[in-house]
Amino acid sequence: MSPLRILGIVLLILGIVLLVAGLNASHSVADQTKDFFVGRYTDQTATYIFGGLAMAIVGLLMTLFGVRKLD
Repeated sequence: MSPLRILGIVLLILGIVLLVAGLNASHSVADQTKDFFVGRYTDQTATYIFGGLAMAIVGLLMTLFGVRKLD
């Protein structure tokens, strides 16, 4: 297995962990209050959700496609 695919698996796992942490944080009292009054979550929660989603997508693409050798 190439090092790039291993890195992709690590990024995929870390992205999923960040995404789950962000979704769990969105149910906190502070986030629910800000969402009620302002209409959006705190910056930290949004960073966890969007950052985790982006990291998971990049990790998935790296895992699936990896490096192709040119002959």
